[in-house]
Amino acid sequence: MDIGFSPEETRFREECRDWLHANVPAEKRPLDASDAIGFDKAWQRRLFDAGWAGINWPTDYGGRGLSIVQQVIWLEEYAKAHAPWIGANFVGINHGGPTLILNASEEQKAYHLPRILKGEAIWCQGFSEPGAGSDLAGIKTRGRIEGDELLVNGSKIWTSFAHVADWQELVLRTEEGSLRHKGLSWVICDMHAPGITVRPIRKMSGQTEFAEVFYDDVRIPLANVVGGLGNGWKVAMSTLSFERGTGFIADQVKQSQEIEELIAKARAKGMIKDDRIADSLAQMRSEVAAVRAMTYRNISEVLRTGQPGPEASVIRLFTSELGQRLKRMAVLLKGEDIIDFAYGDDDAVGDYLRGFAATIAGGTAQIQRDIIGERLLGLPKSR
Repeated sequence: MDIGFSPEETRFREECRDWLHANVPAEKRPLDASDAIGFDKAWQRRLFDAGWAGINWPTDYGGRGLSIVQQVIWLEEYAKAHAPWIGANFVGINHGGPTLILNASEEQKAYHLPRILKGEAIWCQGFSEPGAGSDLAGIKTRGRIEGDELLVNGSKIWTSFAHVADWQELVLRTEEGSLRHKGLSWVICDMHAPGITVRPIRKMSGQTEFAEVFYDDVRIPLANVVGGLGNGWKVAMSTLSFERGTGFIADQVKQSQEIEELIAKARAKGMIKDDRIADSLAQMRSEVAAVRAMTYRNISEVLRTGQPGPEASVIRLFTSELGQRLKRMAVLLKGEDIIDFAYGDDDAVGDYLRGFAATIAGGTAQIQRDIIGERLLGLPKSR
């Protein structure tokens, strides 16, 4: 593994840094998804128009066709510049789009990829279900083939941005009587189709970002199946690998900033003298460095194989749990100031409350440990 950067990549980093310094919005992104949708779309369009959307996406679909290393550089500089979270564009940009690039037909790519990059189409993910949670192989939402369509019935839950989405990456059963990972299909679902009902869920932090989605005789063209009928498990695994791989680089850069800010705050308040606090801060600083090293190793693997592997689950799990520990420390360091808590977009308590979703979204911590145990360590299946 070579984690050094070539002169060309160093120049690219400087180019990224200069553009971000001149263009990062001064205003804060609104917290609630419904309020933020206009901001998210406008910012994504600005990135696209300036050539900063889809760094390593094919040029035929609006990307720049650069290397994954340059994508990593962009994500690192993006986070260092405190650029806004891409919000409602997250699903389309970070794993919906990459999944289409890897698995979709030319017609599907040509239609959807440019719209994702331009911020014209918002995507959400229809994986988790009320009776299955993060157990994707346990889903029951079904699509019965009728002519050239699928007739879909069932429900999904914890669907981020469903109430503002145009399209959904939907995994459902298309083979009658199939069990577990067999008989699944990955399809592109129009979120404005008749028969779809979206019920928003308010988080304990006060935001409305998640939703439950109900499908009542929803008709989806067979032309919207990605990767072929019955191949949904394989396609979905590529989706999750993208989500759990490079999708968390920006979070890791922010964590490196957070830990240094927490150390400075502990020193300023004299709390660094408490051995338990000092030890915890030192441990988290080393963990921040460790997870960045793991990410670079995973990127090296992607360069070799062309696709993230199950190792991405280690990064997903480590990054989310470390983020929660950082947020707990931020609350601890507020001390008696916690009494005056008022919810805000950069308040330590608000961040702490939002952080609870980190080990649920994108596959729970328990699911990640199962994947690590079974696919990396060769342990027996847990069920």
